[in-house]
Amino acid sequence: MTLSLQLAFPSSSGTFFDHDYCFGQHQEILRQHMGQYVHSVFVTKGATGPSGQPAPFHAIATLTFTGKSSLEAALAASGPVIADFANFTDATPVTQFGEIVIDS
Repeated sequence: MTLSLQLAFPSSSGTFFDHDYCFGQHQEILRQHMGQYVHSVFVTKGATGPSGQPAPFHAIATLTFTGKSSLEAALAASGPVIADFANFTDATPVTQFGEIVIDS
């Protein structure tokens, strides 16, 4: 069973988010500390909606894992990754764990 961890960084008024740092240096820190346990990573950058509405999130990161043991090992190694959040945002991420049910 493939598992996921999603981190959604709310773009509420006044929050700071450095996309360049997140998509560059932070991803390297993630690879160094959690990469051996992660099956895949993709990040969606929030964009203005079709009617001009602002994105509710700066970004949503999705990490996938091949099973519970790899997810648990990644979480155990995640301290430096979480500590690095302060270098690119002051938004507190909404975290969701899940099972991948459709992968096309």
